[in-house]
Amino acid sequence: MDTDIAVMGGLTILMVVWAFFRDRGLPLRGFQAAFTLLEDVWLPLLLGFCLAGLFEVMVSRDMLVKWMGEESGFQGILLGWLTGLLIPGGPYVVFPVAASLLREGMGVGPLLTFITAKSLLSPIRMFTWEVPFLGWAFVTARTVPSLLLPPIVGIVGHRLFTLFPR
Repeated sequence: MDTDIAVMGGLTILMVVWAFFRDRGLPLRGFQAAFTLLEDVWLPLLLGFCLAGLFEVMVSRDMLVKWMGEESGFQGILLGWLTGLLIPGGPYVVFPVAASLLREGMGVGPLLTFITAKSLLSPIRMFTWEVPFLGWAFVTARTVPSLLLPPIVGIVGHRLFTLFPR
């Protein structure tokens, strides 16, 4: 059994037991809330998984490893940074695609940079949500330091990742 599934399953069982002892109706209400959430996100999740599958079959593994593999160094970090800035979509797109890229051979450093850049600096989110609601001064104050973080996360995260057993 996959460790991630065991941890998530164990946490779910723990929460069900805790909820049951607080109120016998809470576990059922919790599962109802979960299915309501699933109704809201199933289509974006399905499309995200389809995009990830298409990335897997469309992006040459050799090219990916050459440009963004473990041995790609700072070039891979820069490409991960640029890709994270430009890719559209939210977490329903990014994380299935990221999982696909990791499985295909993308290096941990470039992948961490990609996810961090996407999370911190989405231009689409910035222009559609942040600027209209918060204004240019706030967005600039948030964006400029955020530009520096993705490569740092990629470099430090890559080194940390090598310390963990797989």
